[in-house]
Amino acid sequence: MTLDVWLSLFVICLLGAMSPGPSLAMVTKHTLAGGRGNGLATSWAHALGIGFYAFITVTGLAVLLHKSEFLFVMISLAGAAYLGYLGWKSLNSRGGIAEKLKTGEAVGPLTAAKEGLMISLLSPKIALFFIALFSQFVAVGESVSAKMVVVATPLLVDGIWYSIITFLLSSPILLERLRARGKLIDQISGVVLILLAVRVVWQNVGYFQG
Repeated sequence: MTLDVWLSLFVICLLGAMSPGPSLAMVTKHTLAGGRGNGLATSWAHALGIGFYAFITVTGLAVLLHKSEFLFVMISLAGAAYLGYLGWKSLNSRGGIAEKLKTGEAVGPLTAAKEGLMISLLSPKIALFFIALFSQFVAVGESVSAKMVVVATPLLVDGIWYSIITFLLSSPILLERLRARGKLIDQISGVVLILLAVRVVWQNVGYFQG
């Protein structure tokens, strides 16, 4: 896998992690209610769930590519539509990323980790996102090392991003700066996601022209 291909993968994974939703709310809840330790436990348990999803998705799409190229292309285009939808939602976000932050009751680190893992494993949006994401990269390399990189990247990006969120929430000054720039973060994410959706469509146009 070349550096530019990996950078594309990294950017999509980062935008996926940054997208406001139940995962952000869960990490935030346990950080604000239970402290930094609970936040980190939630973050990395969530990342393990992401890694599991990444593994089964990249394996399944690789099998599908060998069995039915047409179906693979259709799934890729559906994934592009989903990326475009996420981009549109980000561009039209009213509150910004910091508006999604919520508080909750404190629990122990083990419970926090369990909830972080389950919210990643049980989210249909994450499954859709990975289909959209990996349809671009499954055909890049057949080697075991390439597949390991594709799986490890979203796991590490997710864990590190939510760890950063945990530390930001431990610092009131940094949290206020994040809130002030929340709308801008959403808008930038929206533009990039839409551009990535266009890229997926462009990559699959050749199938119909052939």
